[in-house]
Amino acid sequence: MVEFFEPLPLDKADNLNAVTLAFVGDAVYSLYVRQKLALRADYPTGKLQKLTVAEVSAHGQNGLLKNLSGKFTPHEEEIFKRGRNAKKPSHSKNADLAEYNNSTGLEAVIGWLYLTGQSERLMYLLNGD
Repeated sequence: MVEFFEPLPLDKADNLNAVTLAFVGDAVYSLYVRQKLALRADYPTGKLQKLTVAEVSAHGQNGLLKNLSGKFTPHEEEIFKRGRNAKKPSHSKNADLAEYNNSTGLEAVIGWLYLTGQSERLMYLLNGD
């Protein structure tokens, strides 16, 4: 049985496929961005959607990744590289291959931090503080 918000032990999370970590990380990052935008101002939903897509896209995630340069721990860097280098079942239609691979790596780190219950660390990286 899966317990919602129940942290996985590090060894179990480390053994998950990097693309699976990215799958979870994509959802976590999307929810983070949606919440941030929804609480920032009373935008119409169409504007919220456009702003969300801009941030959650591979191109938008690469902007965040540039701000995170040198901030990953060695273990996070390893997970990032696993995600970046993983064979993916699909390719982005709107990003070049390097952006897409980097965004998958970032999503893998986000997914790993979320699944292991490291919310403070996750917020540190996402908020840039």
